[in-house]
Amino acid sequence: MDDNNVDLEIFRKQWQEEVTARSTAKAQIPMSIRSHSSHERPDKSKAKAALPPSNVLSEEAELVDGIRTQAYHDLEDKDDIRRLGVEGSKHPQSSQMPKEPQSALEHYEKAIEREDQGNLGDSLNLYRKAYRLDASVDRIYRNKHFPPSKPKIKPTDPNPPNAPVTVPNTAHHSLDGPSTASVHDLIASFSNTTVPAAAPPIEGTPPPPCHIARVPSEILIEILLRTAIADVASFARLSIVCKRFAFLVATEDRIWERLCQGREYGFAAMHYFWKTSIAGKPLTDTLLETSDRPPDDSLDISTLNITHSFTSSTVPVQSSPTLPLSAAYPSYRQMLRTRPRLRFNGCYISTVNYHRPGASSTSTNSTYTCPVHIVTYYRYLRFFRDGTCLSLLTTTEPADVVHHLTKENLQAHHNKESMLPSAIMRHALKGRWRLSGSLGHQHDDMEKEGDVHIETEGVDAKYMYKMQLSLRSAGRAGGTRNNKLAWKGFWFYNRLTDDWATFTLRNDRAFFWSRVKSYAMGW
Repeated sequence: MDDNNVDLEIFRKQWQEEVTARSTAKAQIPMSIRSHSSHERPDKSKAKAALPPSNVLSEEAELVDGIRTQAYHDLEDKDDIRRLGVEGSKHPQSSQMPKEPQSALEHYEKAIEREDQGNLGDSLNLYRKAYRLDASVDRIYRNKHFPPSKPKIKPTDPNPPNAPVTVPNTAHHSLDGPSTASVHDLIASFSNTTVPAAAPPIEGTPPPPCHIARVPSEILIEILLRTAIADVASFARLSIVCKRFAFLVATEDRIWERLCQGREYGFAAMHYFWKTSIAGKPLTDTLLETSDRPPDDSLDISTLNITHSFTSSTVPVQSSPTLPLSAAYPSYRQMLRTRPRLRFNGCYISTVNYHRPGASSTSTNSTYTCPVHIVTYYRYLRFFRDGTCLSLLTTTEPADVVHHLTKENLQAHHNKESMLPSAIMRHALKGRWRLSGSLGHQHDDMEKEGDVHIETEGVDAKYMYKMQLSLRSAGRAGGTRNNKLAWKGFWFYNRLTDDWATFTLRNDRAFFWSRVKSYAMGW
């Protein structure tokens, strides 16, 4: 123990002498040199104990290990901050303390930040404080972070009517070139173009061969036709390859006629009469069913004698009709794009969101003084080419539903409990569909082209549901067509009492089509 104390005392004296020598040497160094030497590494403490003269230090301070150093005088010394009891030292976290909001705008911004973090209780309290300070704080926030765009100033007429004769008419020699031609004229100008060959990889060398440029037009059109039957979207995208392909895609009416007449994407797959029963069984030629118009909300439903789909008709089976052109559809390309038709390579999804007030809490420590529930549910409709369809109402998101929306899963999980992901189909309902329009029998004056009639099972065997929707186009002009199903009515029929009733559709929204790759062509 005595030897340890002696060694400790010797080490303490050496350490004190070293600190004293270092402080003495530092006091003798000029301030200009001290700023450079303060950035040297701590492992050179022994060299600092015996400093050379100041003229030598001024040269060594510029070069440390052969590298010219830089002095950063604006940075805080973190070691000084960490020292306790030293004058001027600050707490490490004192500069990071959050600033309490003062104005209404600061409260509003803090509330949005807390809402993004998921702290809805704090966010609600901050919103209330912000609106107490300024009732129009939301407009102040919008003007600060989302200022309105400035209105565009209309250009002045370069050639006013009252201009003197000496003013030159700039309309005849505009720097922008001639006026833009119409799309029809632009496509017509591509009629004599050919498929261009690729540029040579090196200037002066022969270009690589372009085999498709030497293909005869008849074979090229046949290739485009087979591409269109396989995937009409890929066929349409071929128009951006070159001017020759753009001309063929836009003007080759034989391809568009084949698409309209075919069952892949065209109207031969549309049904304008009931083809199956609600359970999915095919109807015979003499038992094809027709449908009367749905009950009018202004009438007394109980007084209507609606036979609906339980009466039979002798309407013959509809064969694939020829589709003559008309004023509404001057070309088969426009007919395929604009004429109402259902899509089988995806499903139609309706997303419904609405707010519902919740019960007030009796606890005094409750975070929410006025709870509000946001309810979200989805409606799914998938149509099949044989005239059947599937309807599903659930709170499960589309990513977990659309791949299981098949007849096989419906049959496997119908009214059965299961833990499989496809068990969501136990709530699905079988049904059938038909279109109304000029291609089919016009049942009455209320039906017009583009209406979709759907009949499905009910949640109980004694009920049957009927939906009437209208095919429309959503999105920008010139984009995807027939991708929206808007509600026109929703009814249910009681088989026991033989009467009809109407659903209000207060919160329901339209269906929008979404492509599902696993459906392929929807066969």
